[in-house]
Amino acid sequence: MNNGFSTGEEDSRGGHTDQTCCLIDDMERCRNQAGYASYSKRIQKTVAQKRLKLSSDPSAQHIYICDYHKERIQSVRTKRRRKDSEDDSNETDTDLPNFPDLYQLHVSTLRRYKRHFKVQTRQGMKRAQLADTIMKHFKTIPIKEESEIITYFVYMVKMGSNKLDQKNGIGNDTT
Repeated sequence: MNNGFSTGEEDSRGGHTDQTCCLIDDMERCRNQAGYASYSKRIQKTVAQKRLKLSSDPSAQHIYICDYHKERIQSVRTKRRRKDSEDDSNETDTDLPNFPDLYQLHVSTLRRYKRHFKVQTRQGMKRAQLADTIMKHFKTIPIKEESEIITYFVYMVKMGSNKLDQKNGIGNDTT
């Protein structure tokens, strides 16, 4: 160990064998084994912005954190929103149901969605803008009750047909 930085001689099982996490969580020092993630200035800034009750222990001889705190910090970082997506509303992350992350889809997939649902957009939008527009549309699609969907599914299974067969005229006794 050299000034808190790895020399490559650590245990290969995923952590620094002789070190514990350098964080103080809600006024109590974490006792978990430190991993390879470090508590950098950028991570400290995220922790401060998200008002997590985490701080670095000044007596720690390193900046490595445990996997628990790494996952906790990453989970609040991924909940970050685009600037113009929903900032105007009073909704919080806990108020919203889990929506898919459309920002990771390819532009061609977003364009197919736009075409299928006839979503109006201006010409030449960038992927992030297109994803924002499609996410707003996606949130407006009404969701049927779970019991109604299950009942319909069981009915279709018993009848031996599906919705696509009905649209294509298959399964109708016209012969």
